[in-house]
Amino acid sequence: MSPDDRVFPLCYTVVRNLVVGLGKKMNVKISPHDLRRHSATYASRNGVPLEIISKVILRHQDLKTTQIYLGKISDTEAIRWMDILHGR
Repeated sequence: MSPDDRVFPLCYTVVRNLVVGLGKKMNVKISPHDLRRHSATYASRNGVPLEIISKVILRHQDLKTTQIYLGKISDTEAIRWMDILHGR
């Protein structure tokens, strides 16, 4: 496969309608971008290097874009990680 090949021959509009429609059935507001963000956040929190998330998963040209994308964590999450890092 080349980088431009599609695994599934679907355009963005079809995928968006599918995801939004399934979300409505489950009474959840969701978009393909939400799934993309969740995938990147999940990878990050499970130890995947930022460079891999940026270049492979998100296909960002600039690492700074990925850092902005994943840089939003709550105070609770920050405190939890500080406790983990300090063995508490």
